[in-house]
Amino acid sequence: MSPRRRLLVAVVGVLVVVAAVVVGLRAFGARAPALDPTALPSQDQLGPVLLVPGYGGSRDSLRSLAGRIEATGRDAQVLTLAGDGTGDLSAQVEVLNHAVDTALAAGAPSVDVVGYSAGGVVAGLWVARDDGAAKARRVVTLGAPLAGTTLAAAASATAPDACPVACRQLAPGSAELAELARARVGTALPWLSIWTTDDQTVTPPDSARLAGAVNVPVQAVCPGTRVSHSALPTDAAVTGLVLEAISRGALGAGGDCTTLRAAGAG
Repeated sequence: MSPRRRLLVAVVGVLVVVAAVVVGLRAFGARAPALDPTALPSQDQLGPVLLVPGYGGSRDSLRSLAGRIEATGRDAQVLTLAGDGTGDLSAQVEVLNHAVDTALAAGAPSVDVVGYSAGGVVAGLWVARDDGAAKARRVVTLGAPLAGTTLAAAASATAPDACPVACRQLAPGSAELAELARARVGTALPWLSIWTTDDQTVTPPDSARLAGAVNVPVQAVCPGTRVSHSALPTDAAVTGLVLEAISRGALGAGGDCTTLRAAGAG
């Protein structure tokens, strides 16, 4: 074989190897990690519950829910988000990660995370970025725009000055929501996503639906009930669903509405 022909064969061989590596990496990146039950925290050992506020960072709406959780004998902490809670969601992820690491360093076997509204997106990004499936026993989200909200998209387009960083990150198609979808966090650990069909903040309401999670609209448990987005953390049936979800029992789609309301009301 002539030197020129040997060079051509060598170049083609290198290109074939490079192409194979690229295809392999793409396939690997697109494949969701398999859920390994042996790598998850024990479902029988209950640790503290960390509650992540929504857009704007107000802790008030979660205080009642935290109180009901504490009444069951669990420690519950409502986090204080960085800044005014409208900045980069990555800063809020760091707040959650610090709280989790602090709890684990103090001896907690794991944590349960409850994320309200944008706080649910923060919880998802934390699971994706900080090995949350090895630290959290369960995640519960309430009215979380896990696929984005068209309200944020409209605000970003028509009034950009009134739509801070977190607002833009909650618009469908944002880099953060694309990251969340790729990570398939709903398959990484037991996750319950609760929302209301009456939601006018997270639009469409079923943007809260998460692949791999247990997805429950309030109206599927309590037909005909009206619950707004802001009322989710204080609604008795929702509270009952949360208490059931963070118990030692198997994660399910809820039970009888009357029973859940009674449990939630205390």
